[in-house]
Amino acid sequence: QVQLVESGGGLVQAGGSLRLSCAASGNIFGINARGWYRQAPGKQRELVARIFNSGTTNYADSVKGRFTISRDNAKNTVFLQMNSLKVEDTAVYYCNFKRGSNDYWGQGTQVTVSS
Repeated sequence: QVQLVESGGGLVQAGGSLRLSCAASGNIFGINARGWYRQAPGKQRELVARIFNSGTTNYADSVKGRFTISRDNAKNTVFLQMNSLKVEDTAVYYCNFKRGSNDYWGQGTQVTVSS
């Protein structure tokens, strides 16, 4: 099993920045992708950013140029730097680790962007 704990969420004004962290523990052998998803009220959970073991990254079009995903393998931690935040970025952000067809999720951290 993999345990994921997110931190760094909060309330910020539009145009501001936040940095989310996700610390992993447990058996992370074979994890091939790490990512961030978000879910706004009344909407489906969506991929925000993902980083593969190769270093390749994917971003949702809505966050390209504003968000950056990174990792610290030594600390089993993945980060999401969020700049130029918009009101529409308001959501619960979830950390996700993938191992084959298995998904592991954190408990989520609330990000609220005020106008």
